[in-house]
Amino acid sequence: MENQLISTVVHDRLPDNYVRPETQRPRLDEVVPDADIPVVDLANPDRAAVVAQIGEACRTHGFFQVLNHGVPVELMVAMLAVAYDFFRLPAEEKAKLYSDDPAKKIRLSTSFNVRKETVHNWRDYLRLHCYPLEKYVSDWPANPPSFREIVSTYCREVRDLGFRLYGAISESLGLEEEYMKKVLGEQEQHMAVNFYPKCPAPELTYGLPAHTDPNALTILLMDQQVAGLQVLKEDRWIAVNPRPNALVINIGDQLQALSNGRYKSVWHRAVVNSDRPRMSVASFLCPCNDVVLGPAAKLINEDSPAVYRDYTYAEYYSKFWSRNLDQEHCLELFRA
Repeated sequence: MENQLISTVVHDRLPDNYVRPETQRPRLDEVVPDADIPVVDLANPDRAAVVAQIGEACRTHGFFQVLNHGVPVELMVAMLAVAYDFFRLPAEEKAKLYSDDPAKKIRLSTSFNVRKETVHNWRDYLRLHCYPLEKYVSDWPANPPSFREIVSTYCREVRDLGFRLYGAISESLGLEEEYMKKVLGEQEQHMAVNFYPKCPAPELTYGLPAHTDPNALTILLMDQQVAGLQVLKEDRWIAVNPRPNALVINIGDQLQALSNGRYKSVWHRAVVNSDRPRMSVASFLCPCNDVVLGPAAKLINEDSPAVYRDYTYAEYYSKFWSRNLDQEHCLELFRA
């Protein structure tokens, strides 16, 4: 395990199996550093304006930041702090959770899929299944001592936020408020606590290469001090800079399918830096495995035929994990 995780030792050079071929490197000097990512204030009393802003962000960027989202700021701070505390644990303590099996619901691992990759990513991560909590919490790390309580509370708050956002996203498409929540079934929820150590050569590797998210909705808690998330827009990578007390929302593949392609699950990536480590906590809301997904019937007509065929989430997820992370958009395999 110690040989796999990159967070257990300090590296003064980038190991060869993390170096990307020249054509696949991040070209950090070409990134747009100060582009505007849509910001939505959920405390705005004008509900119609909030719905319109969210709809526009889903259509044009596939990403937006939310303020006054209801998740307590002190809980966000505690979540990041306990995540750092976990990755500071001794290697032998973390080894108890290590696994490179993508099917395992609770595991500490590295890169993306080390069984298949030829070039690895500069990331260690803790993956947790979070719903229903009572089913999984007893298998979560017992150290740090406050880990289970803090992360459980955070998971509940984020799930509630996700369902509120579903309502606004549904309305923005002209669907009933409860549409997304109903059609996605009894949703699973999981989390990736991503740790990106200091990297001796950020220009040669990635924390995570370009990918889209296979789930329905992702809620990201970013390190307030260190940027690293970048989003592809109009063939240019733009930096998503941390905004105080905000959470970053992105549309997953399933919402692109449900919207019949109106809303975009866009390519995004994580880059690393040589000065400081970085932490992020990604929470994923995922459809029930056996629910049938596809474009909402109300969004299909003669002028707008179905872009995607119907499928189950289990079928989709299996295809996603059988590929490399940065292959073509997985939704392309499900076109009508």
